Amino acid sequence: MFKQFKANRSRLQKYTSGILPLVLIGGWLYPPLGFSLLICMFGAVGIALYKGRAWCDWMCPRGSFYDLFLDSLSRKLPIPSIFKTNWFRTIILSLLVAVLSVQIYYAWGDSYGIGRAFVLVLTVTTTVGIVLGAVFKPRAWCQICPMGTLGSWLSTGKKPLYVSEHCKDCKLCAKVCPMQLKPYDSKAGFMADGDCIKCSSCVAACPAKALGFEEELRKAA
Repeated sequence: MFKQFKANRSRLQKYTSGILPLVLIGGWLYPPLGFSLLICMFGAVGIALYKGRAWCDWMCPRGSFYDLFLDSLSRKLPIPSIFKTNWFRTIILSLLVAVLSVQIYYAWGDSYGIGRAFVLVLTVTTTVGIVLGAVFKPRAWCQICPMGTLGSWLSTGKKPLYVSEHCKDCKLCAKVCPMQLKPYDSKAGFMADGDCIKCSSCVAACPAKALGFEEELRKAA
């Protein structure tokens, strides 16, 4: 079941992952392509308001790219715990917003200049994400991604993962979680971590069928 689930998820990610190199390469040749980043920004925040951080699963081109192309290259060391702290995330968010704002300010009125600012930020952050993903788990950047951070803050408690008392503490859920979460710690309750990207990898991998989101629970009822 898990192999089939993973194949289906990978197929969806292939559709979106190709957008990343298209914008990265094409953006330097035609800077207005950089405005496509606004779709990701509004998409991540908008979906987080009612469905949690689901955008980051397969709809985010960069997240999909990291999952597909870094999985076999990554050393998969644990993501540093500092990446999960609000103060560190706030620093990264503030820094990137400031850098982008300054570039847009100086390029105001020039669509090519503004588009180039978006492409530059995308290039730098994607490069950093590749390095982090090669050393730590592929989704290491997703822990400190500015839009992911906003999505995490807005989605806490939305569409939580239910962990029933049938959980056997096998910890397979933690092994397959791309965001390094530990659902088994919430046995007989709900895991409402804002960083859950609702990918259902843990649900598919659980041998005891002890995990589920609201829609899966309704189908099973």
